[in-house]
Amino acid sequence: MELTNTAAVVTGAASGLGRATAEFLVARGVRVTGFDLQEPADSVGFTSVVVDVTDPEAVSAAVADAAAEAPLRVAVNCAGIAPSARILGRKGPHDPGLFSKVIDVNLRGTFHVLTAAAAEMATTEPLDADGQRGVIINTASVAAFEGQVGQAAYSASKGAVHALSITAARDLASLGIRVNAIAPGIVETPMMSQITPEFRAELEANVQFPSRLARPEEFASLVVSIIDNDYLNGQTIRLDGALRMPPR
Repeated sequence: MELTNTAAVVTGAASGLGRATAEFLVARGVRVTGFDLQEPADSVGFTSVVVDVTDPEAVSAAVADAAAEAPLRVAVNCAGIAPSARILGRKGPHDPGLFSKVIDVNLRGTFHVLTAAAAEMATTEPLDADGQRGVIINTASVAAFEGQVGQAAYSASKGAVHALSITAARDLASLGIRVNAIAPGIVETPMMSQITPEFRAELEANVQFPSRLARPEEFASLVVSIIDNDYLNGQTIRLDGALRMPPR
């Protein structure tokens, strides 16, 4: 898909996967608007907007503003949280409020951005003879398929993002909007910088090849590849070095 003189929305853009994705798209000449709960620590070449993805009205307004700059052709959902809690732990049953919060951010937040972006894309002129108008890329996780101990809420939310993506691809096909998802394994984000060297080595040992954490730039590169391949639709692509998560 041609990206020249187009707009994109990327959530979770202040750091990690979202920031790397926003920077890759800027390098392709895209006018990127990044959503996050906080501003990036430094200037990164794209418009940054404080948006809570769990607020559908705020999301719709921010997406409309982004689309006013140029035709909206790309939306990438990277915003997410990953707290850990067992279904039945030492302090008792899983906190229902925590479970709801994870679903709100990871699933409902993705849904709000997806629907708002699709509504804007549907108003644009088709880019080619196939009638393509845009592409939406969601972030699932390998936890959608191999959730570990303590990941009940996170795995449920990411499994739902996987299921949502193929359904959305079918719902939006008549409008020329493709929908795919990426399911990363273990990625070297700011959150991972707090782990011990010993734990890091243990995590890397579980990755088949290359035996290291994924880099945010590798996620961003896959985003661009999905955008470029017009026939790629309705897929959840694992980006995990052949990792299969153990129970814990």
